Amino acid sequence: MSREPCPGQRCAPRIPRIPQPRGGRAVRAALLLLALCAAALLLAGQPLVPTARSLTVHFATLQIGALLRGTCYLAEEIFHLDSRHHGSFWRALSTCFPPGWHGPLLLICGSAYVALFGDGQTLGLHFILASLCQLLILALGLQKPSAVEMSEMSERSKQNVAHGLAWSYYVGYLKIVLPRLKKSMEEFSRVNLNLVACRKTWKLHILVPLNCDVHDDLEKADSNIQYVTDLTETTLARAGTKKRVYKHSLYAIRDEENQPWHCAVEYAAPLQTLYAMSQDECAAFSREERLEQAKLFYRTLEEILKGSKECADTYRLIAYEEPEESETHFLSREIVWHLRQEHHEEIAVLEGSHPHSPSTALDTAELNLQISVSDLPQPLRTDGF
Repeated sequence: MSREPCPGQRCAPRIPRIPQPRGGRAVRAALLLLALCAAALLLAGQPLVPTARSLTVHFATLQIGALLRGTCYLAEEIFHLDSRHHGSFWRALSTCFPPGWHGPLLLICGSAYVALFGDGQTLGLHFILASLCQLLILALGLQKPSAVEMSEMSERSKQNVAHGLAWSYYVGYLKIVLPRLKKSMEEFSRVNLNLVACRKTWKLHILVPLNCDVHDDLEKADSNIQYVTDLTETTLARAGTKKRVYKHSLYAIRDEENQPWHCAVEYAAPLQTLYAMSQDECAAFSREERLEQAKLFYRTLEEILKGSKECADTYRLIAYEEPEESETHFLSREIVWHLRQEHHEEIAVLEGSHPHSPSTALDTAELNLQISVSDLPQPLRTDGF
C-alpha cells in the first residue's frame, strides 16, 4: 500500500510489522481444551472403569508411536555413527529417543491396562494394532510437524538463517566499528562545525529493507541522497588479513524543503545474502521465507544490540517496507523522519537539563506549535512495539 502525501504536515513512516517471539498461548489453549474435554466427560456420565481403560489404551498408543519412530530413525543413524555421533552408539540412541520417559510411561500404561482388564492377551492385541497404525502413519509421512511448529522450533533453538546472519553481522562488523563511531564523528565535526551539530545523529543509521533490496549506490537509489565524504578509517588485523580497513560514508539527505540533513548511513549487508538465496535454486528459499527471515533478522539484531553496552547509543535501525507503487524519494523521506526524531530527542534532553527563563519558555511554546504530532519525540525503537 502506498503512502498518501500529507499536505501541511510531515508524515510518519509506515511502521513495518515485525513479529515478536511466540508466547505460551498454545500451551494455555491446550490446557483450556483439556479442561473442556474433562468437563464434557464428566457431564456424559460415563462409567469410570471403561473410561480409564480407554485413556490407558490411548496413552499406550502414543508411547508406542514415539518408540517406533525413534527405532526407525535409529535404523538410519547407525550408518552415520562416525560422521554424526563420533562413533558412539549411545549418543545416536539418545538423539533418536530424546525424552527418557517414553519407556517407563509405556510400562506404567501396560500395567494399568492389565490391572483394569485382567487380560494380558487383549493387551497384546491392542499393542499389535497400535504398532500397525503407527508404522503405517510413519511410512506414509502423515505425522510431520506443521510450518508453525517448525518455525517455532527453529526460533527457540536459534537455528534460523536470520539468527546466524544477525550474529555474524554483529560479531564480525558492528561490534568492531560502532564503539569507534562517536570518535570518528567528533573528529569530523571539529572540522565541519555546521554539518553534524546534533550529537544525537552521531550514529550509524542502518537501513533494513524487508524486501532485502539493497542498493550498492545510495545516490542511485534516491537522488535526494548525496555522498559527502568518508569518516576516519579504522584499520585492524582481522582473521589473518593485516590492515583490514573499516569505514563509513557520510551523506547529505535532502528533505521536502531541499534542506540537507547529514548522517552516516548504510544498508545491513547480510540482507544481500538473503536476497541472493531467494534467487538461487540450490537454496530453495521462497520470497515468503525471505520476508520472514528478514523480519527475524531485524528482531534478532535489535535484541543483540540492545544487550551490548559497548554499542549503546551508536546506532539506529531503520526498518521499512517498500511501497508497491514506486516513490522517487521514499528512502530519503524515511531517513529524514528518523533524523528529525533524533533532533527532537536532543531538544527534549536539553530542555530537561536546563531551567527555562520566561523568554526561553515562550520560544519553546512557539516551537511546539510548528511541530506536527507525528514529529514529537518518539522512543528509539523503530518497530512500533
